[in-house]
Amino acid sequence: MEEKGDLKVNFDHDPHAVIQDLDIVISKLKKILGNQWVSTDYIDKVAYGKDYWLISNQMTLDGKIPAYPDIIVWPQKTHQIAEILKYANSHKPPIPVIPYGEGSGVVGGAVPIKGGIMVDMKHFDQITINAENMTATIGTGVNGKVLERYMHEHGFRMGHIPQSLHASTVGGYVAHRAAGQFSGKYGKMEDIVKSLEVVLPTGEIVKSKFYPRASVGPIVDRIFLGSEGTLGIVTEVTCRIWPFPEKQAGSSFVFPTLQDSLNAIRETLQANINPAVVRIYDKPETVRHFGSTEKKSKDKLMVIFVFEGSSRLVDLEMTITEENCLKHNGEACSSRPVDHWFETRFNVKESSDFGPYGLVFDTVEVSIPWDKANELYEAVVQEILAVPGALMATGHASHFYPTGVCFYFTFSGVPKKNQDYLELYNQCWDAAVRGTLLKGGAASHHHGMGLNRTRWMQLEHGEEFKLLKRIKKLLDPNNIMNPGKLFSQREEGSVYLTQRSSLDAKPKGGL
Repeated sequence: MEEKGDLKVNFDHDPHAVIQDLDIVISKLKKILGNQWVSTDYIDKVAYGKDYWLISNQMTLDGKIPAYPDIIVWPQKTHQIAEILKYANSHKPPIPVIPYGEGSGVVGGAVPIKGGIMVDMKHFDQITINAENMTATIGTGVNGKVLERYMHEHGFRMGHIPQSLHASTVGGYVAHRAAGQFSGKYGKMEDIVKSLEVVLPTGEIVKSKFYPRASVGPIVDRIFLGSEGTLGIVTEVTCRIWPFPEKQAGSSFVFPTLQDSLNAIRETLQANINPAVVRIYDKPETVRHFGSTEKKSKDKLMVIFVFEGSSRLVDLEMTITEENCLKHNGEACSSRPVDHWFETRFNVKESSDFGPYGLVFDTVEVSIPWDKANELYEAVVQEILAVPGALMATGHASHFYPTGVCFYFTFSGVPKKNQDYLELYNQCWDAAVRGTLLKGGAASHHHGMGLNRTRWMQLEHGEEFKLLKRIKKLLDPNNIMNPGKLFSQREEGSVYLTQRSSLDAKPKGGL
């Protein structure tokens, strides 16, 4: 136990167990970067010891530090990252390395559970627009809001607008294979990214070729999308961009049942009509978000749409979408629900409000094909509410495809007597993912796996998981890149933060 001020640091591992010769390592890193870009200050270690995962937030409220890196560095050039990784690999024993954007991830993906070197990417902040190709080459340290503001000033938009827009980076979007609020029009990161530069764990720099499309064998750079910092550090991406839209418009409808709303949206998307934003809120979330905004929402489900593009295209897409809504028992509402969504779309205060009162709370986003969508919603809600101590399970659908939908569930509860916060939290999470996988859904849609869902990776991927592990071993033979993420704490023998939990146990539920 180590005490610093009012915070108590409780490690299950010696924070310097990996780096025995810390002074030598610091000296080497300062030669690569310069003295001012290397820190072992206690306050920096605390700041970089967590992301926005609800468990690490709760631990902070409890006066505990989830973990902390041994060293924080701020490189400015790709070759510096290459030198850092070469050195970390050659060191005996090898030193863990964790890339860091702005720490807004919600599944523990940036928590340095084995210590090591935290690589802050904020100096990779360049943006270059090619107006003829409609692309932008962007450093992965660029903040999302800064990027969109820059695009708007030059007459464009990239259109990746996550709820974390103000506190996230392009590198984080790539690492988690993220999806933004306007993904219906502009796509997800796998649609947006056209090429990238990455530093492999061994220090090799690989830059993929930009082209509109090619048939030249497997597209290798795709493996870095969604790799969560476990296969290398992406330093730059070339992305698709779009002209700033001529018109933006919205509409809203209420529906008597979830299936009615799903049918209306499925027919719309399968007719190649693509609203930029679509949201279905179940009845409890409709009351919570729109109860005082729209009188027609009583005992109904609220659905909102936002359309963007040329005026004629927006008018056409609105007309066809509204026809499909009316066809499937939808009732048109005023503009107030859409206005309310725009006013509150970046509001994440619930994640901060509940913790101080001892309420267990989190969100779980999953995806499912259309033919099982309604079943999955019902299954996940039932699984969560069956957990002793769970009080609430609600959901909305936030991203849509011609082939299926993403549901975004919220749960909350109060631990029973002799049950701690983390135990109930894990049980609710296991219930949500279990219900998802039993119906054939994907355990994560856009937040990634991080620490929270790593235990489900093998069940999620089946035989593919063996191939993923081979790729990891090939690219990162010494397992230095963000260890403990994606490839299971159990298999790596690592400790789960400062508390052992059911995350280290096999998932229950007969899967």
